[in-house]
Amino acid sequence: MARIFSFFLVLLSGIALAQNDVVTDAESSEYNLNKPERVEWFRNTGSGLFIHFSMDSQLGIVISHALVGASKDFEDRYFNELYKTFNPYRFDPEELVTLAKLAGMKYIVFTTKHHSGFCMWDTKTTEFKITNTRYQKDILREYVDATRAAGLGVGFYFSPEDFWFLKQHNIPIDRPVQPLSPELAKAYDDYTRQQCEELMTNYGKIDVLFIDGDPKAVVKETSWRLQPDILITRGAMKTPEQVLPGAQIDEPWLSCITMGTAWQYQPTNERYKSGGQLLQLLIEARAKGGSLLLNVGPKPNGELPIEQENRLREMAAWDFINHESMDSVRSWVVSHEQDIWFTSKDNRNTLYAIVTNAQDWREGTRKSFTLQSVKATPNTRVSVLGQNSRIIEYRDDDISCRYTQTAEGLEVSVVKAQRIYDDHRWPNPVVIKLEHIEPTIARAVKVETLGSEPAQAGVTLHGVIHDYDGKVQKAYFYVRPFAGQVETLYVSPWKKTAEATVDKSGNFSVTSSELQPGQRYEYKAVAIQSGLSVEADSKVYQRRQR
Repeated sequence: MARIFSFFLVLLSGIALAQNDVVTDAESSEYNLNKPERVEWFRNTGSGLFIHFSMDSQLGIVISHALVGASKDFEDRYFNELYKTFNPYRFDPEELVTLAKLAGMKYIVFTTKHHSGFCMWDTKTTEFKITNTRYQKDILREYVDATRAAGLGVGFYFSPEDFWFLKQHNIPIDRPVQPLSPELAKAYDDYTRQQCEELMTNYGKIDVLFIDGDPKAVVKETSWRLQPDILITRGAMKTPEQVLPGAQIDEPWLSCITMGTAWQYQPTNERYKSGGQLLQLLIEARAKGGSLLLNVGPKPNGELPIEQENRLREMAAWDFINHESMDSVRSWVVSHEQDIWFTSKDNRNTLYAIVTNAQDWREGTRKSFTLQSVKATPNTRVSVLGQNSRIIEYRDDDISCRYTQTAEGLEVSVVKAQRIYDDHRWPNPVVIKLEHIEPTIARAVKVETLGSEPAQAGVTLHGVIHDYDGKVQKAYFYVRPFAGQVETLYVSPWKKTAEATVDKSGNFSVTSSELQPGQRYEYKAVAIQSGLSVEADSKVYQRRQR
């Protein structure tokens, strides 16, 4: 009886926390019941597949958001007519799940309900649902069964914001939702709770939940109550959207990023990232201690657009060769040295040096790299993932892997010897595995990008090194134009400012004359530690016209 009473005390305290839980989408939360073993599973997971799919994919427009500020005519036809023609008759969850698994993804997150309120399961809470379309079937169950059969984690996306509910109660559709009366707020919570109860009781074990929108509290309480082992990502941990953090992060995190600019299927005016860019995002996320949740958007008939399928297959080829550099790895002492990014395992006894600038590295060519953060031991071994470095097709060259410890660092010499493409030009990253090595520094300093202000000669940027011990003498900033969150990956490269001297408190500043009036810029602080660049997160500055 005492144990039962204790359980209810914990449950009630959790509910109390939930009612006061305030969490922004990009940050973590104090109300977090994720179990340590589930968090560890997540940290070992390099990537997942995000699927944004709803009935307005028929129009090839933004999912749900076009309803905000829409005319009454738009609203009426959206809620009363559009869903009736939705028929994803070519949706093949087994094919989609197989492709995700080939691409190295360990879980999939499917859109159960986006902000519009359209439910992709046979809910009893509303008639605005998939089983009332021409498709008629419960598409969510089909996804769950295929994902679970493939051994991947089953994930749900769920929005507590519901434009259908607002429409039914004559509340203007807006984000954030306008304040509701106590009676309506309770009805809203009850509606959300009933939907969550259906999702958490009718589909077996759910591994991951991504909560998008507010209020999150009732979703979290209901989900953890009914599925104590569920891992909640957004709503409980840091989940930046469409960007990667600038710095390494010790706590678990994921970035959710689209293949193009849109979350849902957008057949026109779309700009896709290349397969190489997507691999760079994955590698950078893992090097900084996080995970990539890569989004796709099926066509209205349920098929994956060929542009998205092609990119997943390119990632699958790379993962088939290099999966061990992404799975169950942790950060190195620094995330990268120039174009070489790092992951590690075995308590940093094994290092993966991922050469991302490999577009011009032809098959059969030897290249050498000097790694300043790495030093050899008597048992050091070097290899290239995917190849045996003894045999190269049609040739009898020396393609062995070598290394030499120098005063500048560990010099590694390897040959790209495996044929991946017919034209012998595999442009994607090459992974060099180094075993029985040690880092040259025990840990990297913690750098923070601070504020900025106009100066007579431009703009002065500020940064700080925390717990400063006086060993870092120089620092600088990276600066580039900022075109908006979605456009971050399409802007020009980072440009380095002049170096600054670090004062006794760890503070440093640089005045840049390159920032022009009326434009927005992104900047981040960088400290130079033992010859290594240690980066901080970035900030955005907009200089006003005088």
